[in-house]
Amino acid sequence: MACAQKAPADETAPATFKVNFDTSKGPFVVEVQRDLAPKGADRLYTLVKAKYFDGQRFFRVIPGQFVQWGLAADPKMTAEWQDRTIEDEPVKASNVRGALVFAATSQPNSRSAGLFVNLKDNTFLDGLGFAPVGTVVSGMENLDQVYSGDRENPQQDRIGAEGNAYLEKEFPHLDYIKTARLVQ
Repeated sequence: MACAQKAPADETAPATFKVNFDTSKGPFVVEVQRDLAPKGADRLYTLVKAKYFDGQRFFRVIPGQFVQWGLAADPKMTAEWQDRTIEDEPVKASNVRGALVFAATSQPNSRSAGLFVNLKDNTFLDGLGFAPVGTVVSGMENLDQVYSGDRENPQQDRIGAEGNAYLEKEFPHLDYIKTARLVQ
C-alpha cells in the first residue's frame, strides 16, 4: 500500500519575492516582504513552489470586501496541507486594499493554505490578528472583476473533500487561478 505524499517542509523565503497569479480574469502580482510575517511568507513561498494554487477557484468573494482562495483543485493536495498550520504572527502592516493575508479561523494558530486579498481597506482585521504578508503591486483591477455571484455559498468542507469536481458542478461560474509562479 502506497503512503500519501507528505507536503514539503516550509522553505525559508527570500527577504522579498514576487508571485504572479495568472487567473481567468487576468494576472495579478503580489510582492511579499518576509519581515512582515516570516512564517506566512515561508508558507506562501513553499506553496507556490509546490504549485499548490494551480487550478484553484476563488470560492469566497464578497464584492468590494475581499476575494479568497486556498483549497486545492485536487482534494488529495488539500489534505496534505490543511492540518499543517502555522503560528499567528504580529500584525506589522495594515489590512488595506491590496493586502494579501492568510485566512484563519477563530482558533489561535489556524493559518494553513487559505489566502485572501482585501478589495478595500479592512483595517478592522488588524485588531483581529490578520497579518498581511504582501501587497498586490499590479493587476488589482483583475481581482476587482472576479466573479462574486456565489458570494460565500460554496461549502469549504465540500471543496476540501471533493475539490474542483464539486465546484465545477455546483458553481460553474467561479473564476480561478490558472497558475501561480515566482517571478524571476
